[in-house]
Amino acid sequence: MDKNLFEFFNENIKLDRASGTGERRCAFDRSFKQAGKRWVCRQRTHKGVRMRIAVIGQSLFGQEVYKELRKDGHTIVGVFTIPDKDGKADPLATEAEKDGVPVFKFPRWRLKGQAIQEVVTQYKATGAELNVLPFCSQFIPMEVIDHPRHGSIIYHPSLLPRHRGASAINWTLIHGDKKGGFTVFWGDDGLDTGPILLQRECDVEPNDTVNTIYKRFLFPEGVKGTVEAVRLIAEGKAPKITQPAEGATYECIQKKDNAKIDWNQSAEALHNWIRGNDKVPGAWAEVDGQKVTFYGSSLVDNGTAVNGQPLEIPGASQPGIVTKSGLVLFGNDGKTLLVKNLQFEDGKMIAAAQYFRSGSSAAVELTEEEKTFAEQMRAVWQSILSNVSQIEDSTDFFKSGAASMDVVRLVEEVKLRASSCQLQNEDVYMNTTFKDFIQMCVRKLRGEDDEEELVVDYVEKNINNMIIKMPHQLFINGEFVDAEGGKTYKTINPTDGTAICDVSLAQISDVDRAVAAAKEAFEEGEWGKMNPRDRGRLIYRLADLMEEHQEELATIEAIDSGAVYTLALKTHVGMSIQTFRYFAGWCDKIQGSTIPINQARPNRNLTFTKKEPMGVCAIVIPWNYPLMMLAWKTAACLAAGNTVVLKPAQVTPLTALKFAELAARAGLPKGVINILPGSGALVGQRLSDHPDVRKLGFTGSTEIGKHIMKSCAVSNVKKVSLELGGKSPLIIFSDCEMDKAVRMGMSSVFFNKGENCIAAGRLFVEDSIHDLFVQKVVEEVKKMKIGDPLDRSTDHGPQNHKAHLDKLVEYCQTGVKEGATLVCGGRQVQRPGFFFEPTVFTDVQDHMYIAKEESFGPVMIISKFKSGEVDDVLRRANATEYGLASGVFTRDISKALYVSERLNAGTVFVNTYNKTDVAAPFGGFKQSGFGKDLGQEALNEYLKTKAVTIEY
Repeated sequence: MDKNLFEFFNENIKLDRASGTGERRCAFDRSFKQAGKRWVCRQRTHKGVRMRIAVIGQSLFGQEVYKELRKDGHTIVGVFTIPDKDGKADPLATEAEKDGVPVFKFPRWRLKGQAIQEVVTQYKATGAELNVLPFCSQFIPMEVIDHPRHGSIIYHPSLLPRHRGASAINWTLIHGDKKGGFTVFWGDDGLDTGPILLQRECDVEPNDTVNTIYKRFLFPEGVKGTVEAVRLIAEGKAPKITQPAEGATYECIQKKDNAKIDWNQSAEALHNWIRGNDKVPGAWAEVDGQKVTFYGSSLVDNGTAVNGQPLEIPGASQPGIVTKSGLVLFGNDGKTLLVKNLQFEDGKMIAAAQYFRSGSSAAVELTEEEKTFAEQMRAVWQSILSNVSQIEDSTDFFKSGAASMDVVRLVEEVKLRASSCQLQNEDVYMNTTFKDFIQMCVRKLRGEDDEEELVVDYVEKNINNMIIKMPHQLFINGEFVDAEGGKTYKTINPTDGTAICDVSLAQISDVDRAVAAAKEAFEEGEWGKMNPRDRGRLIYRLADLMEEHQEELATIEAIDSGAVYTLALKTHVGMSIQTFRYFAGWCDKIQGSTIPINQARPNRNLTFTKKEPMGVCAIVIPWNYPLMMLAWKTAACLAAGNTVVLKPAQVTPLTALKFAELAARAGLPKGVINILPGSGALVGQRLSDHPDVRKLGFTGSTEIGKHIMKSCAVSNVKKVSLELGGKSPLIIFSDCEMDKAVRMGMSSVFFNKGENCIAAGRLFVEDSIHDLFVQKVVEEVKKMKIGDPLDRSTDHGPQNHKAHLDKLVEYCQTGVKEGATLVCGGRQVQRPGFFFEPTVFTDVQDHMYIAKEESFGPVMIISKFKSGEVDDVLRRANATEYGLASGVFTRDISKALYVSERLNAGTVFVNTYNKTDVAAPFGGFKQSGFGKDLGQEALNEYLKTKAVTIEY
């Protein structure tokens, strides 16, 4: 079998958001009608024969088909899908593994045109009665296709025999088909030529793109159709209609090379070519000497006059015109189409209307036509604000009594008078006076309403099979700018010790500028006026952008911090995305309470509280989880309505700067987020001292935390939250599940190379199992692969930076000198970069330095305790000034609860470790700090409570 065509969509369409829209359904095409067959979709529970089915394919489409087949009662005997990509399993594989269904991830089924017998044998062993191929990008041999009793059925997104091949939807649009749809057919040895089982069709809308028709019809109805086809087979009612030769077509796969626009066509043909290649591979042409890709095409009314600036396009019948609505293009028939967006060779995408735009913030002078529009809108305002005698330029819509329903009416009134001026409710809230409202509308009518283009001086690297683009300047007030005096420093790749790039080094004046920008954004800007639900929408959008760039973010994290890529993708970046989504949901749920108070007769009183944002918040984060620590604090801070000035660790600034770019692109207003790479002594100190900063959140060492706390108190009594050092105890009792205790004990120490604030700094192991536990740990340590963090098989990457590596070497030397037994490790790995061997110490006594101080590295410290001495081991575990986290392993639930109640730490893990979640509060006791990250409690760190009492 040849490749099925959905490879394109798996990478380019977010299938999980697809939903049906009630398209008109057609039972079969003409071939089916000629055969006298009818198919009606039955909305009922399947009562036919249950079958043993092999699902061969991938993607969210395949996942949904798999789930529906299981709901119908069929037994899925095996899922055959692609190998994991970048450490991530395909959604179909993930779903099947969750259900305990056998999953096979063959890289290929054939070699040099011949079936791989070992693979075929494994497939046949499943005993499948039917193969279902909802989306399969692999070549499946006929030995597999023909093997089941019922054969194989395949989904194809066109009305076969039209548009056979792997770009069927592209060609449906390119050819301007009025009908589209899908076919479920029986597999044979041809290319999409097997007998037809069923078809459904839909109307192709004039401005459909591959994305829209797929989401609207081909995905949701395709899942239903594939499942219905299986029902028909189970009931013995499935037809086999030979595909007619008449009307059969086969087109090539669309790639960038063959997507160049031929301008010698009609406007409709040009439109079909552009939308048929939107978004991938993208129709392109030479403009001003560079390759420009066109997106968002639509046909326009040719009776409308086109006003704008001409744009010469080689080969076009006449110049395009850049208008307020986009780029108007002409076909060789003189008719027109409109393109909304353009993308340049460097990947930069702009609204087509901005092609020549210089940008201006000055008030615009109205034309006569615009003045007429303004007077029409003045009359609308007058009709809404009937209590106001006359609408002046200074009249405020809301201060004059308008409510939310009046906003909806105003937006619709604008649409009636100027259809091209598409307002959002937020536009009214942000432009409350009549003058500001008219200026905003006129700018939109002229196509001048968008924010000026974000300018980013990227450092680009081709690494990890992708081009990563890294901002390297300070981010202040919505712009990337150089530090004062152009000062820079080099950020180092710990894998080989080489410089990644030069990064701007913030100075005190830069801190002052950033704080001023944050203060203005909070007190005067739209962020401070924005309603909480809209604030949440922006944060959700930011999370979506982070998800779109998750592989790039994880790659940057790996080269800048040494994090293993797969861990960076799942934890550093994955949990960051989850954190922003979690707190986005809290934005409109922050509320106070009403409080009954003593009544002073004869008057009555009402007392209520309000939760309000603090204002400008400073955030100072460490280098072990650069992006995740940013997310843990910044997400809650923004959800509460504050503005942020953040200092990333000097040695790991790059993901924070990439985050700043994504925040700007998500639409967060200028000044809300500011990022300042620089030294703690300079930038961190100035933030601690600054009189306009009202809250400071810090994660780092206890020593620095104490200094920050003092500075915040002396300056202006800032609110402070501190997540500081730890020496977390992990107690392992003899009645534990040994293999799990070993596995989780390893994770508690070596996770993220030991650069983990809650790492188990000391393991207490009951003496009866001590030797066996150590033996098993050492065996596992020897299996760990140390190497390049971008290598998917690497378990243990480099330490974050050279100074930390040197500290670990010294730490282990101290342990040896004090008499602890070095079982393994303790040395730098002899290779380029900052690699340190996973280390295990035993015979560690309570008085030793390594028993009391945190290594913050891959060093396991093991001490024995006598059987039965629960209270004594608790005393030893709590004999520390730290109290960040702790853990206990035992099968005895009473013992587990007893120990967890008495461990003096902010987090206690029972029979697990490192299991943090965005909804669970995180923070320590004693000298591990105070205040919480994550969960609802984190919001309180960035809010102040105001009590209001009213007498009536």
